[in-house]
Amino acid sequence: MLPPDTPILLLTTGGTIDKIYFDALSDYQVGETVVAKLLEIARVQRPFRIEEVARKDSLELDDADRALIRARVAAARENHIVITHGTDTMTQTAKVLADIPGKTVVLVGALAPARFGESDASFNLGMAFACVQVAEPGVYITMSGSVFPAAHVMKDREKGAFVPVEQGAL
Repeated sequence: MLPPDTPILLLTTGGTIDKIYFDALSDYQVGETVVAKLLEIARVQRPFRIEEVARKDSLELDDADRALIRARVAAARENHIVITHGTDTMTQTAKVLADIPGKTVVLVGALAPARFGESDASFNLGMAFACVQVAEPGVYITMSGSVFPAAHVMKDREKGAFVPVEQGAL
């Protein structure tokens, strides 16, 4: 378990968690991150810092963006890292991070924007924040109350949920 004074790094990349209502055509765009506000509302006492890596829908992330995310994780002084990310390509980014040694990385997103009253964002972020403190080094995805080794999960678009592949949820 992580000592209580050990800081956690939160890297934001955009995705639904940070989307905002944009216009009368029901278009949404990724806005400024709400992660700090969510952690403030939750009264999180553990030290953390937040760095923005990108502000994109995950379908807009490309290989260069993933290389940047990987570089930021590898270079981070923290060994415990939460990455907010859009759900559509979360598993692709997780694959790029898989061989970084000595880091516990948890990717998390939301199926509804955090700015919505009935969003899953706060709960998912809380799960990720807890998971990164107790999980062994490796890459994980946490969504909807479950924690998955990143190499053994996929997004099921029909169900609107992440489901295990090969191994089950932890």
